[in-house]
Amino acid sequence: MRAMKSAKAADAPRVVDILGTRIHDVTETEALATLARFIGEGGPHRVVTPNPEFVMAARRDAEFRGILNTSDLAIPDGIGLLLAARMLGTRLREHVRGTDLVLRLAECSAHEGWRWFLLGAEPGVARRAAEHLQVQFPGLEVAGTLSGSPLAVDDGWTRESIRDAGPAQVLLVAFGASRQEMWIARNQEALGIPVQIGVGGVLNFFAGRSRRAPMWVRKVELEWAYRLATEPWRARRQLALPRFALLAAAEMVQQRRRRRRP
Repeated sequence: MRAMKSAKAADAPRVVDILGTRIHDVTETEALATLARFIGEGGPHRVVTPNPEFVMAARRDAEFRGILNTSDLAIPDGIGLLLAARMLGTRLREHVRGTDLVLRLAECSAHEGWRWFLLGAEPGVARRAAEHLQVQFPGLEVAGTLSGSPLAVDDGWTRESIRDAGPAQVLLVAFGASRQEMWIARNQEALGIPVQIGVGGVLNFFAGRSRRAPMWVRKVELEWAYRLATEPWRARRQLALPRFALLAAAEMVQQRRRRRRP
């Protein structure tokens, strides 16, 4: 694919620490090229999509924080991360939306012949998501879909179901944070799939169950507000956002005090 071939993925992208969570400073095009490199290399790679909610959850859960901080690629999937990085005296160059990155990967996969497996979401959602993706990207091959279970006790039969579908280069896991990241961390080596991504509610978008914010809303970085308006149940989760902002501001003040000390 022309865009993919012209992109250069840094073997070791710059890492930015946001309140204890490691974020890679990559653009969307660099992230896509990195995923292509992972597929070319073979072997399992864990990809995570941190946003401010992830960072706050990671501060409470050391296991989740460890999984995020040992991932092969952690894209900056939240405008709050870019703002916090700027406050803390560093920089993340681009807000890389996980949904858009997955769509670009689907386009590349249709051209390159990379097979997908979709795991998670409510029964039937992964199958409908696969059908819609294959209409949008003719040639995209989905090896299989499964609602599955995020519970460790069910890992064995879930892995068997994925293996029975045949080889795959991309695995999307939609159990919601942090269960999907923990599931991938437990199972990635046994499965050996080159790109394994926790995608949260993305399959609901692809299946037509949830609406994405209009493009103009995304451009002004208010997608979080649109999702809150259309999915009011998210209000409790988004209480993490003001706490994240306060912590980033407090860290900025502490950094300035440290710099002023003789």
